[in-house]
Amino acid sequence: MKYYIVDAFTHTPFGGNPAGVVLLGQDGAFPSDDLMVRIAAELRYSETAFVQQNSPAEFTVRYFTPRAEVDLCGHATIATFGTLTRESIVPEGTRCLNHTLAGDLQVIAGQQVMMQMATPTVIDTAVDTRRLHHIMVGDSLDRWPTMPVEIVSTGLPDIIMPVADVDALNALRPDMDALSALSSQLAVTGVHAFALTDDGLTAHVRNFGPLYGVPEESATGTANAALTHYLHRRGLIAPGAQCRFMQGEAMQRPSVVATSLHADGTIWVGGQCCIVARGQLLD
Repeated sequence: MKYYIVDAFTHTPFGGNPAGVVLLGQDGAFPSDDLMVRIAAELRYSETAFVQQNSPAEFTVRYFTPRAEVDLCGHATIATFGTLTRESIVPEGTRCLNHTLAGDLQVIAGQQVMMQMATPTVIDTAVDTRRLHHIMVGDSLDRWPTMPVEIVSTGLPDIIMPVADVDALNALRPDMDALSALSSQLAVTGVHAFALTDDGLTAHVRNFGPLYGVPEESATGTANAALTHYLHRRGLIAPGAQCRFMQGEAMQRPSVVATSLHADGTIWVGGQCCIVARGQLLD
């Protein structure tokens, strides 16, 4: 099995969000779940994508954290289809079908990958906002916007949490054990915090998923798609909007995640990627 280390949502090495990509080849069988978890743990990135090619433009992709399989991972999908283009497996601009546990999704492969996310869903589970705020910052922050906290999924459920401004965003210091417990209780991946800005970006964001072994992530496609749906529900963006989210600044891995809200309600997420290493996994 060939493997790659790929930085997603960046065009330069050592930026963005790194992912593992393992190519199984056409009709190559997936390894056992236990082995895929072990490989993901060995590569040590937040997610590793295992890619089976079914036909020239049809793939089945499974996503593993170092602890467990997840239904979908945005940045690992960017990494996957960017790698397929750069390795001349898929021609530039090819519209591909990606079979995932979150559903069948369209992906346009290329130097910039654009992927359709799963149908946005607002999950009607109440979140104790006071408890959440205390977990995320303790008692040191007392300014919060009036917009509500919601759980939204475009493949993975995240708590979408607004904060007052970029300074408040940078002040977040989550209690990771408490956040893991809350995430388990609410059946979510984690918290996606955002601050609206007027600096040419839609928002600055931070994402925390300690339940899945990811204390903080530098670029998150699914969560930014969920945030796009959240902002649309609030009347802050309209169909046809092109959004740009800055993430990873607190980790010194700045990433720009682009999203597009189509007129039919679908949300697409896109970005560039950069292969930084490749190798062969030995039996």
